[in-house]
Amino acid sequence: MSSDAPRRPYDASRRQDAARRTRAAVLAAGRELLFRDGYRATTVRAVAEQAGVSPETVYKAFGGKPGLVKALWDVTLAGDDEPLAMGERPELREVWRTRDPHAKLRLYATFVCSVHERLAPLIALLAEAGPDVAQVLATSEEERLTGVTAFVAHLATAGLLRPGADRARLADACWALTGPHLFTQLTATRAWPADTYRTWLADTLAATLLAPG
Repeated sequence: MSSDAPRRPYDASRRQDAARRTRAAVLAAGRELLFRDGYRATTVRAVAEQAGVSPETVYKAFGGKPGLVKALWDVTLAGDDEPLAMGERPELREVWRTRDPHAKLRLYATFVCSVHERLAPLIALLAEAGPDVAQVLATSEEERLTGVTAFVAHLATAGLLRPGADRARLADACWALTGPHLFTQLTATRAWPADTYRTWLADTLAATLLAPG
């Protein structure tokens, strides 16, 4: 065959699709085993066998069990495994677009509630895991603070914050009010319905963040 024959362009889409399917299978296997057997009893080898891949594949994709748990956390947080930043997701884009400040906070409270409803079972599971997942949880809280700080900055840019307010303090307050533990205390321990929690959170955030009037 002549070396001058044109080469067909390399099509990486098939390999990318296979990688996505493998990742989804590993995450599904990890979720199933974690909730069935608990964190300590779940091994990378067991996850690999359940997913039909080698342990090396799991290590290459996630770096070990804590990395797998972090990926599972991120997928649960977002609601899917699409490579889209939280701030670009439809729920938050609607928050950014909404002009009425109280409507904006109601939408934000709905977003927060939906995230916590998805994460609550995983948080309860990881609470039993001990120090192995401490860094995963700490990183997740740092990421949540980053997101909340961006939300407060958005309110400031829109001229909606209380005059003279300390933006960093307001971000801290918003971070505390929207935290998963407070959600669990109110909805699980005190048996608040989700609608009650959403209304309370929107009203409390409005009283904490917004300019009067």
